[in-house]
Amino acid sequence: MHHVSINVTDVDQAVRFYIDVLGLAGREDRPELGVQGAWLDAGGQQVHLIEGEPPPGRGQHFALLVDDLDRVVGELRSGGVKVSDPSPVGTSRQAFLSDPAGNLIELHQARPAGGPGGTPPSGPA
Repeated sequence: MHHVSINVTDVDQAVRFYIDVLGLAGREDRPELGVQGAWLDAGGQQVHLIEGEPPPGRGQHFALLVDDLDRVVGELRSGGVKVSDPSPVGTSRQAFLSDPAGNLIELHQARPAGGPGGTPPSGPA
């Protein structure tokens, strides 16, 4: 996947959320497309924000891969962001939150920390 494009009602507010809260990086190479928006880096992929009315929520979402879901959920909650409790999905774990426009975002940990093939938990042994 190269990018996902989502509609947001307020581009500036969405940019602040995705950069300041979720840690994505702004891009300066977005051409003039005749509509307000922004391009952001999310690891090796991009999130494109387009000013417009988001569609009704019917389960559509995109997922951001994280190394330690519990740590990320804790950091977001300590910053006042509402995030669901982590839950198992197959051999992975996930949690969900919404951006300021109501777009659903999944936080996805491919394998639990310390699990088979996973990253060992950090901290005192």
